[in-house]
Parts: sequence; C-alpha cells; structure tokens
Amino acid sequence: MGEAINGPGGYFGWNAGALHDCLLGDWGAAPGFRLIWHDSEVARRHLVPGYDRRDWCPAVTMDHLLAWPEDGVEVELR
Repeated sequence: MGEAINGPGGYFGWNAGALHDCLLGDWGAAPGFRLIWHDSEVARRHLVPGYDRRDWCPAVTMDHLLAWPEDGVEVELR
C-alpha cells in the first residue's frame, strides 16, 4: 500500500489507522484512485467480528474496512 501511494520504498504505516488515513485521503493520498485488493477472500475470512486484544477494542471487519473509502476511491476486490 505504501509503495502504491508514495512510490518505491514508500511507507504508509502498519495498522488499521494508517489504512483509514489512506482510504480517506487524510495523509499522502487524495481521492481519485482505485485500490485493487488482491486475495480479498483471504482477508474476508480473517477480518471477522471479535475483539482486538492489542488495541483493546472490537476487531475491524472486512465490511468495516470497505465502508471507509470516500467518494472518488474505488475498491476492486479480486
């Protein structure tokens, strides 16, 4: 994700907060791009309701992630 947004060697963080920033255009990316999510079925199987013990909050689900992108950001699941 980091290289797609910030070029070769680009870094965009390591957690859901960084992805949220990317998809909303808050930092480094501006709406008007398409995110191609390869192997999205693998993500869907693992991003399920539950509890995130690391962040002490409900786990982020695939549906939750797909609700983040704002207008001008297309997500293509492959």
